[in-house]
Amino acid sequence: MSQKTRAGVSLDRLGRIDDVMQRYVEETHIPGIVTIVYRKGELLHNKSFGLLGPDKNKPMQTDAIFRIYSMTKPIVCTALLMLFEQGKLQLFDPVSHFIPGFRKLKVYAGGIASKRRQTSWEGVNRALELIDPVREVTVYDLLTHTSGITYDWIEHGPVEDMYREHLVRTDKPLAEFVDDLLEMPLAFQPGSEFRYSFSHDVVGRLIEVISGQPLDRFLRENIFEPLKMVDTGYNVPKDKLDRVAAMYGARDPDDPNLKPTWKLAEEGKFGWISNPSGYFENREHKIFRGGQGLLSTAGDYLRFCLMLLNQGELDGERILGRKTVELMTTNHLPDSMLPFDINGKSFREYGYGLGVRVLVDPRQSQIPGSIGEFGWSGAALTYFWIDPVEEFIGIDMAQFMPDIFYKLNEDFRVLAYQAIVD
Repeated sequence: MSQKTRAGVSLDRLGRIDDVMQRYVEETHIPGIVTIVYRKGELLHNKSFGLLGPDKNKPMQTDAIFRIYSMTKPIVCTALLMLFEQGKLQLFDPVSHFIPGFRKLKVYAGGIASKRRQTSWEGVNRALELIDPVREVTVYDLLTHTSGITYDWIEHGPVEDMYREHLVRTDKPLAEFVDDLLEMPLAFQPGSEFRYSFSHDVVGRLIEVISGQPLDRFLRENIFEPLKMVDTGYNVPKDKLDRVAAMYGARDPDDPNLKPTWKLAEEGKFGWISNPSGYFENREHKIFRGGQGLLSTAGDYLRFCLMLLNQGELDGERILGRKTVELMTTNHLPDSMLPFDINGKSFREYGYGLGVRVLVDPRQSQIPGSIGEFGWSGAALTYFWIDPVEEFIGIDMAQFMPDIFYKLNEDFRVLAYQAIVD
C-alpha cells in the first residue's frame, strides 16, 4: 500500500480540503472553520482554518468550542432512546402519559389569528377554527417531527404566526416553555405530515419527567461523561471561554436586533453577531433545550459519532444497543411525506429517522454518499455525517448565519468522499 494512502483514503487527495477551506476563510465572510475526517478506525484529518473571533491575532484552533444548535437534537433523541431501552416508555405511548397537558390539544382547521399581540390565549382562540385531534400525539411523533408542533421561524401558515405573535418564548425553563407551547394548537393532525419543529424540545422535557433529572444533568451523566465529551454542555466554564468561537453573519448595522437572513447577506450586510464574552452560555443558567442549546467541539462530537458508528458503544461504554441504533438511523417517513422540506429547502434525497436525516436515494443528492448515511446540521454552519457502509465520518464546524448562504457543508463532503480510493 502506498505510504500516501491510509484507511483506503488518498492523503494527497484529502489535502484538497485544506485549499478549499482556506479559500473560504479568505474569500467569504466565514471567519473560521474546523474539519474532521475519520475512516475505518483512523482519524485522517483534523484541522482548523481562519480566526476564532474578531481578534486577528487569535487563530481558530481544533479544540474550539462552538454553538452547535440543532446538532443538539441527535444527542437528546439518543438520551430518550436510552430511557426507552430501560423500559421507561414505548415509542407508541401518548405523550400525555408523561405530560398531561397534551390531552387538551386542539388542531388548527382554519381562520387567521390576530396580528395584535394578545395578553391571553382566549383572545387568539376566538379568531380560529379548532378541531379535536384524530388521535393523541405519541413519543414517536415527537422523534420524527410528525407531531403537529411547528417552529416560530418557519414561514408556513397561521400557527407559525401565532407562535411568533403570542405565547411561545424560548428564554424560559423547559417546563414553562412546554406549558406555553401547549397553549398553541397543532398545525396539523398528528402523524399526517413532517414539519421541523419544537418537538425535540418536548423530547427534552420528557427526559426530565421520566428520569426525574434536569436535562443537562441527564445528558452529562449518561452521555457526555461516559463518552468523555469533556467540552460539551449547555454552558461554558470560565476557564474555557478563550476557546469559544464568536458568531459572525448577516447583520444590519441600523437594526442589530434583526435576525440574520439571506436578504441581508445578499445586500452585503455582515458583521459580528455576538462575542463569547456576551454569550448567554458563559454563565450558569437553567434554560435547557432539546432542539438546540448545546456547545461542543468537533473532537467531542466525533466521539458521539463514533459511538453511533460502532452500533452504540465506544471504548467499552455502551450507550445504546445495536438494534436501537438501527431503529434510530432508519428512515421512518412514508413515501407520502417525501421529499420532506424545512422552510422551503427540500431534502429530496433523504428520509428522516429518530433525530437524524437518512440517505435513501444517493442519485437525488448529486453528492457522493451511501444508502443509510445519516447525520444532521446546526443553524450556525455546523454539520456531520456518518456513513456505516464506508465506516466514514465527516464533521465541519463554523459560526456563521445564515448557514445556507454558503455551500461549505456540500463542498467539504465532496472533498472528503473524493479522497476514498479503496
